[in-house]
Amino acid sequence: MSNKIGEKFQITSFGSSHGYAVGAVVDGCPANLELSAEDIQNELDKRKPGTSSVTTPRKESDEVQILSGIFEGKTDGTPIAGVVFNKNQHSKDYSMFKSTPRPSHGDFGWMSKYGNYDYNGGGRGSGRVTIGHVIGGAIAKKLLKTKGIEIISHVTQIGSIKAEKLSLDEIRENIEKNPIRCGDLEAAKEMEELILAKKSQGDSVGGIVETIATNIPAGLGEPVFERLDGDLARILMNIGAVKGVEIGMGFGVVDKAASQINDEYYIEDNTIKTKTNNSGGIVGGMSNGMPIISRIAIKPTPSISKCQNTIDIESMENKKIEIKGRHDPCICPRVTVVAESSTAIVLADHMIRSGFIHPSNLDG
Repeated sequence: MSNKIGEKFQITSFGSSHGYAVGAVVDGCPANLELSAEDIQNELDKRKPGTSSVTTPRKESDEVQILSGIFEGKTDGTPIAGVVFNKNQHSKDYSMFKSTPRPSHGDFGWMSKYGNYDYNGGGRGSGRVTIGHVIGGAIAKKLLKTKGIEIISHVTQIGSIKAEKLSLDEIRENIEKNPIRCGDLEAAKEMEELILAKKSQGDSVGGIVETIATNIPAGLGEPVFERLDGDLARILMNIGAVKGVEIGMGFGVVDKAASQINDEYYIEDNTIKTKTNNSGGIVGGMSNGMPIISRIAIKPTPSISKCQNTIDIESMENKKIEIKGRHDPCICPRVTVVAESSTAIVLADHMIRSGFIHPSNLDG
């Protein structure tokens, strides 16, 4: 089982939904980065459950403890281990799933591949393991900030409700003002109403999360197998519930002519820019200095209380199932920080690999 990502800046994720703890070990962070538990906690608070009516009611403080890698308020170049202890598991809610895989969950795949499957809360396959992503991403974001790089994720669509296109400043200002983490406050109200309506029906709804990374230098990534867009697509697609990834215009390029979408270059204040950014900041597998823009399509949370068809793999009989427990009617708002974190991990790795960040000592 693969639980590690990154080449120079590596994240190893561990733990399960109803296990003792979840967390991550971050290896390859250079020494002398100012870092505290609060830096990581601020990011974890954005994804923790039980914060609004549109998230799961499971109550977890998600308080991180740093076990290693920091000395006198700065990283020391050694592995940084962060752990969050689970405190509010309701494992009894999941006993019925021991041999009856839930529709559109990973249960059947786990049972088929590993045999010994922790079905409580989805075990290692639960969205709760993204705490490891966020621990790694919080450190990556702090590292990228030393180079002026900022990453923001926001919800652009829930169901059929779409947000208006806004400036980065407007998005940055508004996402903290609503539980959807949407930059368009009017659309956010409609999105919240839709999520709550689906929740009352015992159902769920999906959406789209967009991530924007700014102040990226040109030249990150490789032209063939270590392409920056390839690595971004890989880590974003590895987030549970993500069923599609776009960079720049994405699937919107298919009905356009090159003359309509090519990003033409120009020089302003002795800086090379492009007139448009349809490529999303990445061309030929490498960054071109423009903002890197990605979008992920997130499916409706498959844990719903409506009656569904499944099977019993022990008796080999058809079954009916009604899923109980505490689940998000829409996972998109909590995925925003996971998308930010995942993007930050890839960018930090490539910044080190390309020589923009010293691999050992920030003061070196």
